[in-house]
Amino acid sequence: MSFVRLAPEQFDTIDGIAEPAENPLLVGHEDAVAHVAAAYRSGKMHHALLLSGVPGIGKATFAFHLAHHLLAHPVSENAPLEFSNRDPQSSLFRQIAQGSHPSVLHLTRPVNERTKGFKSVVTVDEIRKIGRFLSMTSHDGGWRVVIVDPADDMNTNAANALLKNLEEPPARTLFILIAHSAGGLLPTIRSRCQLMKFKPLSEGQLLKVLNSLAAPVPPDEQARAALAHRAGGSVREALLLTQYGGLDIADAIAEVMAEKPYPVAKAWRIAEVVSGKDNGVQFAIFNQNVLDMIADWAKNAAAQSHVGAASFFADLWRQAGQQVIETETYNLDKKQHVSGMLHRMWQALHA
Repeated sequence: MSFVRLAPEQFDTIDGIAEPAENPLLVGHEDAVAHVAAAYRSGKMHHALLLSGVPGIGKATFAFHLAHHLLAHPVSENAPLEFSNRDPQSSLFRQIAQGSHPSVLHLTRPVNERTKGFKSVVTVDEIRKIGRFLSMTSHDGGWRVVIVDPADDMNTNAANALLKNLEEPPARTLFILIAHSAGGLLPTIRSRCQLMKFKPLSEGQLLKVLNSLAAPVPPDEQARAALAHRAGGSVREALLLTQYGGLDIADAIAEVMAEKPYPVAKAWRIAEVVSGKDNGVQFAIFNQNVLDMIADWAKNAAAQSHVGAASFFADLWRQAGQQVIETETYNLDKKQHVSGMLHRMWQALHA
């Protein structure tokens, strides 16, 4: 049976792969499930949860499973001590998946009406939807759930607007903030949330999810182990590596960095490959690889007590991240962005 998408397209949607809102399978994170389910049943659940961990390990899937759990069991003392199964044929599942359930508000990066792509931040206009959402009476007197994903993509105005909602939370309302790096949030937001740290998936858990998604996995055990290691326990990373040429892009960047003199033609070929009209995912993979590589340079320099080099690479990482945001926000020339970024990295590494 072919996959039929129910959820609205997001900024990080992968073709043919279920969004967290429409994923009936939650793998791993048993301790987090047990903790939250027990807290809910006892009536002691925190009004705001901050789910922190690397991308692609199931934080958002956990959030939607929790929302389903609360709505399926509105009387907390009767709720089970584990999340209820999400039946894809049920009306509750389909409403949550489609973003049409009146008690669930999912906020993420909105569409940029000018470029028709997605904005690089969660804007204040998105966060203001919370006020309108909470001003409406719950349709059945039950719980209302606000999911902000990723919360560390909020700009300053959006973060301040969210803070006002967290300071005076209405009854029977749960805020779930999903962050890839909790440190990127305002301290005042973090202090009003219960932090839950999510670990990367094990190799077995990762492969179980990939198999459930009918994603291609290497046939031999050694190759599967190598994929799991390189993906860092992230399903999203594994999908990008196997289905969108992520491994080839990473290897090509590494080759450019290793050569002397600077290989202009090779760098330009990378730019042509990842900046095509239909290669948005590959462009995102390139940018993430660049940021991860520079971050590794900074970490390695710091580990060797090369303070000056560590500071230099940390500055380069911040500048590169800003360049990525500006290229996406203002729809700048992607090919020039890629070739310029590669040259700048090469110069920094070989200075």
